[in-house]
Amino acid sequence: QAQLVESGGGSVQVGASLRLSCAASGRTFTNYSMGWFRQAPGLEREFVAAISRSGNTTYYRDSVKGRFTISRDNAKHTVSLQMNSLQPEDTAVYYCAADRKIQRTYYSARIMSQPETYAAWGQGTQVTVSK
Repeated sequence: QAQLVESGGGSVQVGASLRLSCAASGRTFTNYSMGWFRQAPGLEREFVAAISRSGNTTYYRDSVKGRFTISRDNAKHTVSLQMNSLQPEDTAVYYCAADRKIQRTYYSARIMSQPETYAAWGQGTQVTVSK
């Protein structure tokens, strides 16, 4: 089972940027696609972004397109989420997740946006955006 540890959260003002990082261990990192989800108080966990094993394919929820960028460094076993132009509605706990399927070859936005696609989760990092 993969161990995932997120970092980089914090409290910022509207329009600021943050970069979240997720360090993975316990699995061959390059075998698994990765995702970021978030959960605000009282709401369900929602998909934010996902990236394929190679990093060549990415997916985003509509509300973060053009503001957030997911990337991965397979040599360092890390996946990152660069978040720009942050808004109060981005306030949530952000979770890193690893695909349950080894060496996935078929990707779709529907599959990669489902929490059920992922088998390992980090503990989360808080992002708070205030006006």
